[in-house]
Amino acid sequence: RKIILDYIFDNERPIYIQLVELLEIDIVSGNLKSGERILSVRDLSVKYKVNPNTMQKALAELEELKLIYTERTNGKYVTSDSNLIKKYKEKYAKEKAYKYFSDMKELGFNSSNAITYLKSIGGNK
Repeated sequence: RKIILDYIFDNERPIYIQLVELLEIDIVSGNLKSGERILSVRDLSVKYKVNPNTMQKALAELEELKLIYTERTNGKYVTSDSNLIKKYKEKYAKEKAYKYFSDMKELGFNSSNAITYLKSIGGNK
């Protein structure tokens, strides 16, 4: 594993895929706002300490997913399609929920106990 800023890139998966996921999360969480211009490939490469070709590949993937688009000569922007953003947000929420319940099952909690536990530590706020 290679730690970059607050980002940990796992050697098990291609870095560009991990960059796609990081940027998807920035979009669905609102860190990158709908319609917002994103940093250039060069600036993003510096920020994440990756090769510009790797960043370009990640951005091409995000463009294929329709989460970003290119405005000729003006740069790249986050989609304004709120339904698409919501779809990706729900995808990540589902993955995290499944992981939580799977981890809790390993500890001997059933679903009901896991929910009760989550509420008891502030998950109902």
